[in-house]
Amino acid sequence: MFELVQMFIPYYDKHVRTENKDQREIRGPETLLLDLESIRIATDNFSDANKLGEGGFGPVYKGRLENGEQISVKRLLRSSDQGLVELKNEVLLVAKLQHRNLVRLLGCCLESEEKLLVYEYLPNSSLDKILFDWARRFKIIEGIAGGLLYLHEDSRLKIIHRDLKAGNILLDAEMNPKISDFGLAKLFGVDETQGNTSRIAGT
Repeated sequence: MFELVQMFIPYYDKHVRTENKDQREIRGPETLLLDLESIRIATDNFSDANKLGEGGFGPVYKGRLENGEQISVKRLLRSSDQGLVELKNEVLLVAKLQHRNLVRLLGCCLESEEKLLVYEYLPNSSLDKILFDWARRFKIIEGIAGGLLYLHEDSRLKIIHRDLKAGNILLDAEMNPKISDFGLAKLFGVDETQGNTSRIAGT
């Protein structure tokens, strides 16, 4: 279980520890580890009845922790090497971000060959599943723009999402949008304005 911490600590030490230690925007990776048994109990052992959908990463399940909190669990396909790269990317980036229009990462798990990401549960699915009147659409557009502005300008880390699409915009109970799926996101330096990539990726 602690191999995850050992894998992320060097990156954490290099990029996360800043001069202003009073700001608590960023959490250390050791606070994100969840045990497999609690996730299995929460999802009824990843039952089909709790399956919310499936993407390139793998299936996503709804669950409820012992404290009553509802969660969404991404389960990495065991055959996916690219998925492991994206899982690491999500933990390293999303764990450092807190904004009302970004999906909240609650934890992750690497046990018994399982690779899991645990998020807050958003009951209204994703933007591509629902149509709205114009006033509601405009509110959602504003929220998405607010999340992107935070990623690009207001966060201490400059992050380009690279896969922004309707399926990656989740909606909470009040229809507030939350940007999700940071597997392809790229971290930029503060003064960096462009970057190079070795492959075509994202949207």
